[in-house]
Formats: sequence, structure tokens, C-alpha cells
Amino acid sequence: MATTEDSKMEALLEANEAAVIVPQEKDTVTGTVVFASRREVRLDIAGLTTGVVRGSELFAESDTYTDLKIGDTIDATVIDLENENGEMELSFKYAGEAKAWETARTMFTTGEALSVKILDANKGGLIVKVDHLQGFLPVSQLAPEHYPRVSGGSKTRILEKLKEYVGMKFKVKVLDVLEGDNKLIVSEKAIWEEEQENVIAQFNVGDTVEGKVTAIADFGVFVKFPLEADDEAAYLEGLVHISEIAWQRIDHPRDFVKVNDIVKAQIIGIEGSKIFLSMKKLVTNPWEGVETKYKVGEVVEGTILKVNPFGFFVELDRDIHGLAHISELDSRPVTDINSLGKAGQKMKFMVVSVEPEKHRLGLSLKAMKKGAEKVEVENVEASLSTPAPEDASDASADAQKGVPTADAPEAPLE
Repeated sequence: MATTEDSKMEALLEANEAAVIVPQEKDTVTGTVVFASRREVRLDIAGLTTGVVRGSELFAESDTYTDLKIGDTIDATVIDLENENGEMELSFKYAGEAKAWETARTMFTTGEALSVKILDANKGGLIVKVDHLQGFLPVSQLAPEHYPRVSGGSKTRILEKLKEYVGMKFKVKVLDVLEGDNKLIVSEKAIWEEEQENVIAQFNVGDTVEGKVTAIADFGVFVKFPLEADDEAAYLEGLVHISEIAWQRIDHPRDFVKVNDIVKAQIIGIEGSKIFLSMKKLVTNPWEGVETKYKVGEVVEGTILKVNPFGFFVELDRDIHGLAHISELDSRPVTDINSLGKAGQKMKFMVVSVEPEKHRLGLSLKAMKKGAEKVEVENVEASLSTPAPEDASDASADAQKGVPTADAPEAPLE
């Protein structure tokens, strides 16, 4: 028969068992280090059991799991409730990953900056190491100094440029955390934008700045300013779009400026960290009053700058370029435009339209040819309608009547 003391003991044991939560697989548990070596680490799990971390499960890529000592408290993940030795099998790798995701979520919320190592690159951006997670730094989220400005937008050359960053460390912010999809997006540009806020606030649309050309792309020119800045963080970078470089037509920005050229430009737009510049705003618009210089119907001489499938681009003077559309090159269908003119060739054209507000001036070869044909026809018609001289007509009449003339011998007598 059970005594009163036995009953109390059983009740106490049942209460304790109810209070103990037995870990399950994939649970994160906290243990105290009772043994640590390079091959394995043993943890006491709340006095319930001993857990072991060994092999590849030791190597979580985090400083938290290096140089562990007896008595240290550490988290691990249960991967097997009982191994071949009757011990709980644990992992630092899984626990480290869970902690890393938690840290990433915290940094996303706080906006705290962190340093990441570049592991690899693809055409879309950089693969980075965040604690022991892999993250992605898109090309669009790179700071200006690391953005691959490649002429022509060649994906191969962009990738070559990105590969140069492998092994380097960048300062970034967590932009998005999608643990379910195993995606972690970071941004270097966000850090740069924060650092530039105070500098950007010193400038306004309409200000004139002087800076150095840092890069040239098909679509425009990047200019770093102001020149007198004594700290790298005090510099800004703006874009001069190809349409804002000069008033005349430009095939490629490199034909107008070179890297390291010192240029002046006007700020025409500020959108967050993006600054848009114009070089042509600082020079007089040559299209103002162009209709007084070139008039419709006037014949002008110009140099063909470029032959395109749709016509000739023609330089009339340094600032004014016109277009001779293919429909204005010949009255007949044009099968080979290059047979009508070559780049560098000087030709005469007739001005057929002037649109100063659109910076357009239309030229025509066809009109020139029609004008020449009209003059030729008028000359022929004029020569046919001109009456013969009086003495010539009399001589002609006499000759028809058989009367001898001064220029013709008499007919012989029969």
C-alpha cells in the first residue's frame, strides 16, 4: 500500500513532467557547453539530456559558433532526437541560419547598416554573404561609384565589371526579407543616398555647377561635382542626357566630351538622389531666329554628316543640322540611298520646312532637281516659240517659190 509520502512524490514528479517541454526535431534549444573540440561540441540541454554537434553541423558561418568554451551558453537546432549513441543530434548550421534570418528582419526594421562580402556576380547583380546567409545586391541598388557604366549596355561587359568586386566588402542596408522564398535583398545605394541628403540639400534646380566627367554612356554623360569639394562624401554625381549635351544632333556623347573633362552644367531636375543636368542650357539656343537665317524655298549648301535608311543628316553650320528625308531625295523610289550621297559630301539642297520650336529643318534634293528640270523645259519652250528673223523668213519663202537667193546658185537652163 502506498504511503502518503509516496503519493506526494508521484504528484510532484507528474507536475515536473508536465512542466518539462520535450524538444522536437527542428526546434531550437539552448544548451550549456560541457565539452568542445574541433570535431564536436557537447551541450547539456536543461539537465534533460546531452546533445552533440559534430561534423559539418559544427561549421555555421558565424563568429557566434567559433572558439566555444565550457560553460558557454549557445543555441542549436534539433536534427535527430536520438542518434546511434542515444544522444540528441544537434546542428549549429540550422540554428545559425534561423538566428541570421532573425537578425536580417531586425536590421530591415531598424534600417541599420551592415558590411557584406561579395561572393559572386551574375548579370543582374552581386551575390553577397550576410552573416551565413546569401543575399542579393541588384545592379540598380549599387552606389554610383560601383555602378557598371558600360557603353552600349553590353551584358557581357557589365558582368566583367561586376566580377571585379568579388572578394570586396560593401556597406549595405537590408531592403527586403523573404525568408519563405529564401530571398534577402540588400542595397548599397540606400546608404549612399542617406550620406548625400545633406549635400543634395545645398543645391536647387537652376543652379549652375562645375564638375568632372566621370563616365560616358550611349545615353549621356555622368558629371561629378562640385570641383572644390574636399571630402568624397561631399561629392554628387549628375547625369547629362545626350539630348541635353548640345543643341545640335549628337551621334554619341564621346564625340563631344571625354572622361576627366571639366564642364559646366545647369541642374534641371532633382528626384531623390538622382540629379539631372544640362550643358546646352548654358549656351544660346541657335534655333532662336533660325527662320530669318534659312528661308523656305532657299537653296543652301551643306555637308552630309550621316546617311541613314530614312535620309541624310546635313550640317548647314556648326549649330544647325537639317534632315533630307528619303522621300525628298528623288522623285523616283530610292532603292540605294548611298548612290545619292555619302557622309562628308557637300551638296546643295532646297529648304522645304523650318520649325524652330521643334529644332527641325527640312531639306530636299528632289525639289532642286524639279527646279532644274523646270528651268530646262522653260528654256526649250522659249527657244521653240521665238520667231525667226525677218530676212531668214523671206529667204525661206523665196526658196519655196523657186526664186534664187543670194546663198543659192541659179538653176541651170534646159
